[in-house]
Amino acid sequence: MPAHIRFILTHAAVGFGISIAFTALLLWFNVANLWHLVTHTTEGPIAVIMLVVFGGITFGSAQIGYKIMTLSKDDDDQDGGKCDALPLVEPVPVRIKR
Repeated sequence: MPAHIRFILTHAAVGFGISIAFTALLLWFNVANLWHLVTHTTEGPIAVIMLVVFGGITFGSAQIGYKIMTLSKDDDDQDGGKCDALPLVEPVPVRIKR
């Protein structure tokens, strides 16, 4: 498997792990009475699965984005950007008919 695909899948899995932990903490601390809603309705397990999946997409994307943006290059020279000098532009008078 190419290194960049493995990189993305690894960090997506980390994001899904964070989502599972986040959902478990939501249920453990009974935020907004979620534990009661999940355990006392027939749709409760589906709601938990949806919370984990959509949280996994969110946290996985954030984890991948964070890791990509924090990649560093060792071969970067510290010369800074060099651009050509901008040409000097002189104003041109424009006559307006009144």
